[in-house]
Amino acid sequence: MIVSAALNILLLSAFALVAIYLAWCIFRRGSRPVLEAVLFGIDTVSTVLGKTGSWAILILTFAMGYEVFSRYLLQAPTEWAFDVSYILYGALFMLAGPYALTRNAHVRGDFAYRSWSPRTQAWLDLVLYFLFFFPGILALCYAGYGFASFSWMIGEHSSNSPNGPPVYHFKSLIPLVGGFMILQGVAEVVRCVQCLQTGQWPERLHDVEETEKLILEQAEAAQKGAA
Repeated sequence: MIVSAALNILLLSAFALVAIYLAWCIFRRGSRPVLEAVLFGIDTVSTVLGKTGSWAILILTFAMGYEVFSRYLLQAPTEWAFDVSYILYGALFMLAGPYALTRNAHVRGDFAYRSWSPRTQAWLDLVLYFLFFFPGILALCYAGYGFASFSWMIGEHSSNSPNGPPVYHFKSLIPLVGGFMILQGVAEVVRCVQCLQTGQWPERLHDVEETEKLILEQAEAAQKGAA
C-alpha cells in the first residue's frame, strides 16, 4: 500500500485533537460518569462534523445558481461548476455520516423495529454492527487510505476542467470520516450493551429531531396515557 506522510500527519492530527477533546470532557464531567462523558463527547464531535458539512449545501446552492445564471443568461459557462458540485456534495455526504449515526437517522425498517422492545432492538443492532457495519467501514478506511495516499503522492488535480482544482484534500475525507464512523460506531455499541443491561436506551445528546419521529413519540405517549 502507498503511504503518504502528509496524509498520515493530517489523520494523526485530527484524531489527536479528538483525543484531547475527549480527555477534556472527562476532566470537566462533574458528577457525570466517565463513560457517559466520553459517549457525549463522541456525539458532540460527530455533531460538529455534520453541522460543519451542512454549510456545503448553502455554498453549493449559490454556486449552482451562479452557474445557471452565467450559462444561460450570460452565455459564459464556468469551468469550475462541475468540480465544485461533486466536491461539495461528496464532502456533505461523508461528513453527515457520523452525525446521522449519532442521531439514529440511517435507513432501517422502522415499521418493524419500533414495535420491538429496547432489548430486542439492542440485540439486533449489536449483531448488525459487528456483522456489517464494522467490516464495511474498516474496508472503506483501508481502500480509502490507499486511494487518498496515491492522490497525495501525485498531487492529483481534477481532470474534469482545464484548470482543475486539487482533489487530494477532498479524497482525504474518505479515511478521515471512516475513522470518525468507527469512533461513533463504538459509542453505539456501548449504548447497545447498556440497553441490554438496563432494558432502556441510554440518554443521547439532544439535538434536532425528524418530524416523523416526534409524531411517533407523541402518539406512543398518548397511547400510554390512555392505557
